[in-house]
Amino acid sequence: MIPAPKLDQIITRAQELEALLADPGALKGDEFVSLSKEYADLSPVAEKAQALKAMLRELDELKAMSEDRSADADMRELANDELYALKKRLPDLAHELQLLMLPKDAADERNAILEVRAGTGGEEAALFAADLFRMYQRYADLHGWRFEVLDVADSSVGGYKEAVAAISGKGVFARLKFESGVHRVQRVPETEAGGRIHTSAATVAVLPEAEEVDVDVDEKDLRIDVYRSSGAGGQHVNTTDSAVRITHLPTGIVVQCQDEKSQHKNRAKAMKILRARLYDAERERLDAERASSRKSQVGSGDRSERIRTYNFPQNRVTDHRVNLTLHKLEYVMTGEALDEVIDTLIATDQAERLAALEQQ
Repeated sequence: MIPAPKLDQIITRAQELEALLADPGALKGDEFVSLSKEYADLSPVAEKAQALKAMLRELDELKAMSEDRSADADMRELANDELYALKKRLPDLAHELQLLMLPKDAADERNAILEVRAGTGGEEAALFAADLFRMYQRYADLHGWRFEVLDVADSSVGGYKEAVAAISGKGVFARLKFESGVHRVQRVPETEAGGRIHTSAATVAVLPEAEEVDVDVDEKDLRIDVYRSSGAGGQHVNTTDSAVRITHLPTGIVVQCQDEKSQHKNRAKAMKILRARLYDAERERLDAERASSRKSQVGSGDRSERIRTYNFPQNRVTDHRVNLTLHKLEYVMTGEALDEVIDTLIATDQAERLAALEQQ
């Protein structure tokens, strides 16, 4: 249970912020913006803290009433019934407040850059990469998010060697950040005459989208090459040098984009991907500096780690980090059941961080 002084501290700070923001003319420079953000973040916490305090007061009153021998027997019984119901609700309210008080990932409300790459398994891996990319596209549609394809490198049989998209909407990165890692598939390829099950893999990376103010990119640090688009056909081939490859010389990061017919648009999209990768690299560096002995089971973001298996013959999806198995693979691939996996990952991460806070 959260100590009463901590609840009072939260409520008092919210009241102080409300009073300060009531007179914005008295604030200097960026103070109003900074305090407004703090108040917006703290308000739901303060409301829940006030509700918890009210419940604790009511609990004390009902307990006193139920123990009052001078009171009417029916009143004592009624107080006991209400006390029992209140005690059942109390842990849930306290847990909700604890979740609100968890330190927030500053990137949770950001849009995301999704990168899917074929791994081991040749053409079957490329086909699976395309399936995953479409799964996230459908999932984005179900959530009302915008899914903008930034770059696609086709394989010879209609799969994707690599595909990159920008996903924008409310809380995109918060819901997709645990998707980074190696996704393994077990199925019989269409080209397999003997009906043997093959295993192949694709790598998914989900990066928080960076703003220009987050990453200072010096033009002198960039080598920009333009070339003619290539691919399996259709929109990925044209006769002008519209494709763009950007190399960030200090880090060696290389990004490319050839999905648009305009060189200007391809360059803008490539810069969006580059900023996201640079921002993600800086986040990883800071996370490593702050890392404690506890290594989060679901939040490591290690893209070399096998996180999930999609077994088509058994209609099964297993997430190895949380030992979750769903026998509804077709609904996961259409995005409809993906929330069941993501909700479990988020709940596990919250439970681990709560346990870590209690140990401090």
